Amino acid sequence: MTEKFTRWDPVDQLLSGEDMALYLDACLDEDNGDGSVVRAALNDIARAQGMSQLARDTGLTREGLYKALSPAGNPEFSTILKVIKALKIKLHATPGGDHLVAA
Repeated sequence: MTEKFTRWDPVDQLLSGEDMALYLDACLDEDNGDGSVVRAALNDIARAQGMSQLARDTGLTREGLYKALSPAGNPEFSTILKVIKALKIKLHATPGGDHLVAA
């Protein structure tokens, strides 16, 4: 008997706004500093939401979004902020560890 495998796509798991926000949050934690993990997560979330609708909501072209969020993409921070805002996801900053406070 031959087994058939299909490629796992995170888009299939991004069914709600909460799923999308938790996924992006986890990817922000895992990114190595070059933005590739966050960019890939935004690409997944954008595909789950619908790239055409996201293009309308951001004022960017669909082709521009695909290019910016592709593995070879290098989107400007303003583009990332437009995408996150259009996806109705909020980013929050929290201290990341021990901080020395001078007395």
